[in-house]
Amino acid sequence: MPVYFGLLLDALLGDPKGLPHPIMLVGKIIASYEKLFYPRADKRTGGLMFMLAVLVTVAALVLAPFALLSRWPWAQAVLGVYLLYTALAWKSLKVESGLAIKALEAGDLALARRQLSLVVGRDTQSLTPPQIVKATVETVAENTVDGVISPLFYMCLGYIFWGLPGAALLAYLYKATNTMDSMVGYKNARYYDFGFFPAHLDDAANFIPARLGALLMLLAGGLLGYDLAGGWRTWLKDRYAHKSPNSAQSESVMAGLLGIQLGGPNYYGGRLVTKPFIGQAKKAPAYDDYTKACRILDCSVLLAALIYGFFYLGTVVL
Repeated sequence: MPVYFGLLLDALLGDPKGLPHPIMLVGKIIASYEKLFYPRADKRTGGLMFMLAVLVTVAALVLAPFALLSRWPWAQAVLGVYLLYTALAWKSLKVESGLAIKALEAGDLALARRQLSLVVGRDTQSLTPPQIVKATVETVAENTVDGVISPLFYMCLGYIFWGLPGAALLAYLYKATNTMDSMVGYKNARYYDFGFFPAHLDDAANFIPARLGALLMLLAGGLLGYDLAGGWRTWLKDRYAHKSPNSAQSESVMAGLLGIQLGGPNYYGGRLVTKPFIGQAKKAPAYDDYTKACRILDCSVLLAALIYGFFYLGTVVL
């Protein structure tokens, strides 16, 4: 089905270079609507109106081209596959997070810190090599869900109920929700009220995929020969270690499978933010832990695609 073509394109090509990227347009829509709705005196109401406006606009922009191309099914198929492809971040997650590891392997710590700063929110200028490795593993663990498992989940759900337009619609509504959370879902003075509804919508949207992703990562880690028992124990113990109900689901599995400790305090904008540790430090993070994390990512995505395929075939037969 078209979802698999989109997944294959993402695995082979990553983010399209030199072509318009719809997710960038979503980000611009969010930024524009924030300027429009933030000045409201009631920030929480303004945030709700902002969220609804973003979702309605994104839905209209996704569905309108399908309606315009209704006389040309082949053009709808091309459009749909491109939208699905650009809603995934499988290859780009590995490439972008891996740049810091490559710099470390080349002995350039300053470059590694700069590369890492492009993919994480914490301050990186004083991080040691093990801390950089830990940060890249955390990035891969969290974005296994946010960047691949969750959009793939919504693509397949939408395709089952409404074909290709449904797959693209749900995938982009999810991406809009996730992007809103990353832009306004902060518990600080500016966004505590304004980002209340977008942040909670993101929590709800990721609730099932985060747990599904954690179980898939456990299965993947077991198949790859990593510490399955450790992954299971750490998931049971630390899966709610973050304030978000979802973020620690995948990170706890990754920490247990690799036998390293994730989480803990970090500096953000020069301010120390205390966070709980996840997992037990059986060893210090090493370069090969990033490689193992990417293998777990790859195996988890393939397992998800296989399971979704069986589920789709089951609904067709029934």
